[in-house]
Amino acid sequence: MTMLRALCPVLLCASLAACDKGPKSGEATAAPAAPATSSAGAAAAQAPRGTAFGAGVKLAEATPIDTILADPKAYQGKTVRVEGMVTDVCPRRGCWFDLAGSGPGKKLKFKVTDGEMVFPLDSKGKYAVAEGVVAVHELSLEQSKQYAEDQAKEYGTPYDPASITKPTSLVRLDGTGAVFRDQK
Repeated sequence: MTMLRALCPVLLCASLAACDKGPKSGEATAAPAAPATSSAGAAAAQAPRGTAFGAGVKLAEATPIDTILADPKAYQGKTVRVEGMVTDVCPRRGCWFDLAGSGPGKKLKFKVTDGEMVFPLDSKGKYAVAEGVVAVHELSLEQSKQYAEDQAKEYGTPYDPASITKPTSLVRLDGTGAVFRDQK
């Protein structure tokens, strides 16, 4: 039972940040977005152009990433559209990407189940329009330390457990669709 308790924070952190099963070999994962037509109505006219992933993007209005990060609980469980520069992509399975907000350190992770959508590593630097459900995960102090340690290992950065002094929250977008393009 003690071993199970010790493993719970590790498993929780891994499921929040890591990859799942991965795509099947040769599986198609992206399709070009269809151009808007006049018969498709006003919603389609707002559809972003570029390379579409998953269900694409249907919402017309974007919510700023900084607004979501300022009060994530107000958006928890709500479907939102966000836009920004892709700053990082999952190097193992392409199952997530980070979108930059307007300030330093402001970013939102867009996460999908492995194989549902696969985001290419060369997507860094592209502009993305993404849609999904805001998820807020409250971590205990121990889980927060484990998450910081896992992130340090993944990115090859130093980690000092004493630097984590209070529980943290992870805010992400559980993605349903995205569209990437070269510029805003």
